[in-house]
Amino acid sequence: MSSWAGRSAAEIAAAVREKRVTPREVVAEHLARIERLDGRVGAFRMVRAEAALAEADEVGARGDLGELPLAGVPLAVKDNVAVRGEALRIGSAATPDTPVGEDHVTVARLRAAGAVVVGLTNVPELCVFGTTEGVHGTARNPWDLSRTAGGSSGGSAAAVAAGLVPLALGNDGMGSLRIPAANCGLVTLKPGHGVVPAGIGNGDWFGMAENGPLATTVEDLRLMLSVLADTGFVRREERERRKIAVGLRSPLAGVSVSRPYATAVRQAAGVLAGAGHRVRRAEPPYPLSLGVTSLRHWTAGTAVDAEGLDPALLARRTRVHAAVGRRFVRTVRDGDGRERLRERLTPFFTEYDVLLTPALARRSPKAGPWHERGWLRNILANTAYSPFTPPWNLTGWPAMAVPFGTLPSGAPCAVQLVGRPGTEAGLLDLAEELAELRPWRRSAPMADGV
Repeated sequence: MSSWAGRSAAEIAAAVREKRVTPREVVAEHLARIERLDGRVGAFRMVRAEAALAEADEVGARGDLGELPLAGVPLAVKDNVAVRGEALRIGSAATPDTPVGEDHVTVARLRAAGAVVVGLTNVPELCVFGTTEGVHGTARNPWDLSRTAGGSSGGSAAAVAAGLVPLALGNDGMGSLRIPAANCGLVTLKPGHGVVPAGIGNGDWFGMAENGPLATTVEDLRLMLSVLADTGFVRREERERRKIAVGLRSPLAGVSVSRPYATAVRQAAGVLAGAGHRVRRAEPPYPLSLGVTSLRHWTAGTAVDAEGLDPALLARRTRVHAAVGRRFVRTVRDGDGRERLRERLTPFFTEYDVLLTPALARRSPKAGPWHERGWLRNILANTAYSPFTPPWNLTGWPAMAVPFGTLPSGAPCAVQLVGRPGTEAGLLDLAEELAELRPWRRSAPMADGV
């Protein structure tokens, strides 16, 4: 019998629609894999084994099975997105352990398309940090179990990279899709503002947070994004020649970029130039104040999300983060800082179609009890390895993480693609070109049984 674990979502959905396999068989195989491997990976806070099998049977009985784009595809959902009948813990002991009554609109769309939710994935408390650990577990990078999967969608990324599911839902308020995708060798897209319904936390971190997919192939990413956005992201038949800026300077002053990530960008630039794109080294005019602006918005978002929760049940790093942010909530809410940044960067994106940068500055920190460590130590660890993601949450523009090259350890390296508002389809096309011209390995060694 063919193994369906490790197959792409597109392959699984096609087989289910053609009745070469049932949704129950696909889901059962993935559940068995989760039971076998997730003790090492730590991707899931909870697994919905019985419910998922029952829901798989419901999908298999649907009269429109042959038309479902995600027919029978097992799906993991980040534990800050509502799944009907399950508690929404957001990585915390301070949140209620009571079931929610309705699916979030993104979950409802994915289920309507035939996907089966097999579980909720681990996140850092209130989805604040770029490492994933806390009272509900630690998510590790399946390529290197000694390292964090990243955050805050770390559990979702680890689940896909380990072959526990082909697709996962996450979200991104300061890099929370792109950081773990870059660590775990996945492709992801943080859509521009308004493309996919948000509704994350208490106000979407002032409109900076967006829901989005995590996948192993651009084809799967298109498939899931089309469902989430309720609009098609179809690959264009003819490739468009684009003007691409290559930026290697960190947006945050004082943060250096390690050699593997700089090398990945240079090599990706060479590949794209060889494919006929106009590629030029050009740095965006990041303001020196960007680090302060980022910190204000990051902490203020946490302050709002922590309202009404018992501080005694929050980790110390979360309490401090929220306390720092409370003084900035009013000024952050007016949006002037984000608008000034957009005005500063817009001329650059008038001259260039796409910005190519490192996805990260260096490899992820060691996996460990970061939730028990001091606030400043967490801040320094996060900013030192992920300075390239926050600007595009502040502007609200689309940005992707795309695997490219490898680190000395053999784990994947990655680049970031950024575009103007409304250019998600073009970014997907460019990512697909990179994948075809320099193919990346789809899954971590443990996903192949190593």
